[in-house]
Amino acid sequence: MGFSDPAESTPLDHAGGRIFTSSGRSLILEDDQVRLVSVGVDIGSSTTHMVLSQIVLERRDNRYQVISREVTHESAVLLTPYSTGDAGGDTLDGDALREFFDQQYALAGVQPEQIDTGALIMTGVAVRRTNSRVIADVFSQLAGKFVSVSAGDALETQLSAFGSGAVKRSERNGNRTMNIDIGGGTSKIAVCHDGEVEALTAIDVGARIVAFDAEGRVTRIEEAGRRLAAEADLALAIGEVPDRDGLSRLVDVMADHLYAAMQSGTPAAATADLLRLDPLPAGPDPDAISFSGGVAEYVYGRDTSDHGDLGPRLAEAIRRRVDGWGPELQAAEQGIRATVVGASQYTVQVSGTTIFVEPTSLLPLRNVPVLTPQLPLSADELDADLIAATVRDELKHFDAMPKDQPVALCYRWEGSATFGRLDAFCRGVVAGMAEWTADGQPLVLVGDGDVGGLIGIHLDEELDLPVPVVSIDGLRLQAFDFVDIGALLAATGAVPVVIKSLVFPTTAALGRDAASSEDRPSLAGTH
Repeated sequence: MGFSDPAESTPLDHAGGRIFTSSGRSLILEDDQVRLVSVGVDIGSSTTHMVLSQIVLERRDNRYQVISREVTHESAVLLTPYSTGDAGGDTLDGDALREFFDQQYALAGVQPEQIDTGALIMTGVAVRRTNSRVIADVFSQLAGKFVSVSAGDALETQLSAFGSGAVKRSERNGNRTMNIDIGGGTSKIAVCHDGEVEALTAIDVGARIVAFDAEGRVTRIEEAGRRLAAEADLALAIGEVPDRDGLSRLVDVMADHLYAAMQSGTPAAATADLLRLDPLPAGPDPDAISFSGGVAEYVYGRDTSDHGDLGPRLAEAIRRRVDGWGPELQAAEQGIRATVVGASQYTVQVSGTTIFVEPTSLLPLRNVPVLTPQLPLSADELDADLIAATVRDELKHFDAMPKDQPVALCYRWEGSATFGRLDAFCRGVVAGMAEWTADGQPLVLVGDGDVGGLIGIHLDEELDLPVPVVSIDGLRLQAFDFVDIGALLAATGAVPVVIKSLVFPTTAALGRDAASSEDRPSLAGTH
């Protein structure tokens, strides 16, 4: 996940390639400001929604910084549709989703081609459906020119923390704020401190792990519902009305596990088995807490209606537990829409002061796996051989991946950009990545400083590298799995970038067994 933080200028031709100062598209470009139209789509286990936002960026020194984010259209909340006759609920209804998104664009008065960027997020139990990856890829192409597909518990947890306002509140108040996003299939917990997501986890507890019809008969049971019902000694069967006291026991078990996951340190085994990410590390209790997700509407009393799930009961149960805990309960800026607002407003970056791309037809690149070696870049004189060895060692983690797709090498530049230091860095990287570029795959470099253009020029002119080069910089780098790099836009040479995860489980298993079953796609034909 990333921030929107573009920078602006004009493309300059350079022998052997093109070097661009970065920017958002000159869709609207005046008085050192850039305005982007961004879309966020959240297809969750319980609900689906879409948000359009306008992001305004202003040049400050060498980079653009976000100065405002405004939601311009919020869709209605759609119960995520599943195919008729699919008793197991294992197939998303693509036709119904397409109709919904077409309707929302019409209501907003926006054509998909007017969208600059954004993200489609598959969340909760929906990401475990048999056709989730196909649905996500298809709709990202329909949604706009550069709308990325993202999935995964860690990413969703961060987006809900940003969309709920918890990150900003922790910065404004200078404290430790916990946000608990309770959805239909999972709950996501983020600890935010001084404007950063400090720790996070996720657990298989959600309002629609058991769903009911208007008469109270069970219509769907998720795997987590079966597991927790057994722990509560409750018999569940499709078409049957469950025992009321048993449902109360089930909700208490769910709330107990969720509350336990909110505590720092090692949880009990029964709770640990439900976690989809590592538990929160040991640390102090938060100063404040907030809730987002669908169940938050009940926690704060904004909704009292029955949607055929456990939402109202779960909200009441977890509220009882946190009321006696100690941290201040704060209102979140967004409840059910927290993740989709995060997807719309906090996923895209645009590279920094300069970039180098040759040939420009190489872009866009999608779903590029990211290599994050700890390169030795602090010394006054860089050691090319040591850099190469460090890169090769990190590449061992990619041994099982086919060599017919690009890999992005992520680095954090330190120190000055003298000719000697640039030369050693470039020679070390080229040697270290030689196995991956031997068959003509591009050398893709992603940095956080302002040296991307210089590195690209050096690779092209001084080393006469015979393979394509993409060297971008000025990005806020965090732990991530994949990067999408958009096409250069004709007016300004802008390159939107989305840092993301792609975790499409291949099993319906609970906890980290499911979360670790990642579909890391072959990228042939995607660029």
